[in-house]
Amino acid sequence: MRSALFAIFAALVLGACSSTQTVGYGPNLEPIPGSITYGGQPRTKLTKAPVGSIVPHRFFDDFGHRVSETYIIEPDRSLRLTSRRIDYDIFD
Repeated sequence: MRSALFAIFAALVLGACSSTQTVGYGPNLEPIPGSITYGGQPRTKLTKAPVGSIVPHRFFDDFGHRVSETYIIEPDRSLRLTSRRIDYDIFD
């Protein structure tokens, strides 16, 4: 009984160490500093990648949180931001 309580407590503590927030999906998602499309589309066009390809991008935001974004290549070879996930750490 005592070891089961310890295991449950340990799981709760470890689960609280970090959290992930899915910030958004869809067309209303705006780029943030560090995003590929922040400040406009990139100058180089992705000519070899097929239309509809998924482009993952990871970076750290201004607060040191890890950000994971997903882009899709449009028919005009521009990138459309489709999702963003921010990983928070409570020990920051």
